[in-house]
Amino acid sequence: MLLIPTASYRAPDFMSAADKLGLDVVVASDNDQPLADMYPGRWLTLPYHDVERGAQAVARYADSFPLDAVVAVDDPGTILAAHASAELQLNGNTPESVIGTRDKSELRRALESHGVRSPSWQVCRFDDEPPLGQLEFPVVVKPLGLNGSRGVIRANDEASLRQAIERLRRLLSTKSAAAECGELADRFLIEGFIPGIEVALEGLLREGELHTLAVFDKPDPLDGPFFEETIYVTPSRLPEAQIDEVVATARKSAEALGLQDGPLHAELRLNEEGAWPVDVAARTIGGLCARTLRFGAGMSLEEIVLRHAINAPLASLNRESTAAGVMMMPIVGRGRIREIRGLDEAAAVPLIEEIEMEARVGDVLVPLPEGADYPGFIFARGDDPAKVESALREAWSKIEFVL
Repeated sequence: MLLIPTASYRAPDFMSAADKLGLDVVVASDNDQPLADMYPGRWLTLPYHDVERGAQAVARYADSFPLDAVVAVDDPGTILAAHASAELQLNGNTPESVIGTRDKSELRRALESHGVRSPSWQVCRFDDEPPLGQLEFPVVVKPLGLNGSRGVIRANDEASLRQAIERLRRLLSTKSAAAECGELADRFLIEGFIPGIEVALEGLLREGELHTLAVFDKPDPLDGPFFEETIYVTPSRLPEAQIDEVVATARKSAEALGLQDGPLHAELRLNEEGAWPVDVAARTIGGLCARTLRFGAGMSLEEIVLRHAINAPLASLNRESTAAGVMMMPIVGRGRIREIRGLDEAAAVPLIEEIEMEARVGDVLVPLPEGADYPGFIFARGDDPAKVESALREAWSKIEFVL
């Protein structure tokens, strides 16, 4: 069973991997129709935000159609997958361990209690006065339950902090954001801003042991006021000692949360003090970024996750030797798309492998911190990470959105 929210980018790649492995798949979504139209056959709708009821629905389904694994494709389904796996006594993380990946305050609490480097932090309610006397600026305001940098805002002083809190309040009062956050929508996190460069680690947990699949550089600064991600390139160009520290910190973060099984995606910052976890998730890398990764004899990241879930052989977890990168196209402004120019010229740039557009003419772009959808993805592959990064930047320079 694949838990695929209707807003996910990942459905085609996971379904393709399942087809390659010859798996009999049921798609479980949070909405009745869109995925049923895309993937006719076995599908059902589950209440992602009522995990106990959802897990019981999965168990009833399994009474008629036994399941070997329940796999969450994106963040919204991870807690439900853990509850369902526990209900069916299948391999997977415990529900308690996954909660810390979906509630940013629980993540900070777990990391701090296990001695993992963490900034100062506190949970505040929107109805209360912000604790100005306890803060050392700059700080970052975060929703507890959203992902993809939505609602994450840096504040450098009291005035910008109040503006950030009010902006986040408005976001969490919308129907979709409130539904995703559930009971966490009435509060938020204030934590100290962590200076430094940012990297991402992709890993697989097998019986509690972390197998590092890739470490990505993020060469564009992420200093705010909003935190829109752009370029990921692997292998990392960091010194080996820093990569070792990133891996060790990710491993310790997983241990602090109690994660034991399946994919791990960790975002970390590096500065003169060491590695600091920014976020830890019990799922694969977001968007379409997993397309940068190939393993063994051409295995995709999705195939590795599914093979692990069903206890199929995994001969190699080694990534191919070439460099690879992806650029999540920046959201250039707020407005309706009238025209997208330069795609053919961008695709002709040497080392560019693919350009996958998500946005279409007529769609509306909404920037961060309210927006969540990247217009598209540019992929490059070559023999050198610096050349891959340069190709991505050159391709992006040729693309123009007319709003």
